[in-house]
Amino acid sequence: MKRLTDDERLFLHDPHRQMKRDFTHTDPWRVLRIMGEFVEGFDTLAGIGPAVTIFGSARVQADAPDYHAAIETAKRLAEAGFAIITGGGPGIMEAANRGAREANGFSIGCTIELPFEAGANSYVDLEIRFRYFFVRKTMFVKYASAFVIFPGGFGTLDELFEALTLIQTSRIHNFPVILYDSAYWSGLITWIKEKMLSEGKVNANDLNLITLCDDPSEVCALITTSHAERQIMAEREQ
Repeated sequence: MKRLTDDERLFLHDPHRQMKRDFTHTDPWRVLRIMGEFVEGFDTLAGIGPAVTIFGSARVQADAPDYHAAIETAKRLAEAGFAIITGGGPGIMEAANRGAREANGFSIGCTIELPFEAGANSYVDLEIRFRYFFVRKTMFVKYASAFVIFPGGFGTLDELFEALTLIQTSRIHNFPVILYDSAYWSGLITWIKEKMLSEGKVNANDLNLITLCDDPSEVCALITTSHAERQIMAEREQ
């Protein structure tokens, strides 16, 4: 029988179950655990400095071109002074953590409790383990100066569109959201233009929130330039 994750328990509602449960299995108790995860994440990551969150498929093998591109991208960003944050798992996440490690940068893995994953990859310097996806996703966004999105599946798309929604609605500052491997993402971008934009579901400015890129050095240049501009703006505001 598959073990329920904490996210499943949180959203589980069965009005017909009349089980007598102690307080540690109630929703108020889960709220306290959620608060604890936020506090631990904020406390652990508060002093990491500028960071870039890198997403992508956990299913990419070590001999794949995207794997090596993720290593090179993370390495260049680490050399430029950015910590690297990933989900801490295999595939693209492992490659990004590996690139940070090889450049003597700070390699962070925000892992999640899942039935089919066994913890952080071997290139993570700092692991923070979460039970709840929404807490983990907050950490990805809160401490990022940019997102680099490598080819991936549903989870990668979820993280991409959450970031775009938060920027679009001005809930977070407008930072670079870079899609690596234009051949992989071109179909999605075409669909957004031909369907969402043409039917008025988004506007032309929303498309400017996304940057396609195929070169690790260009990714690094875009992010370092954006970060420097934000620092100048922050100094002027002060």
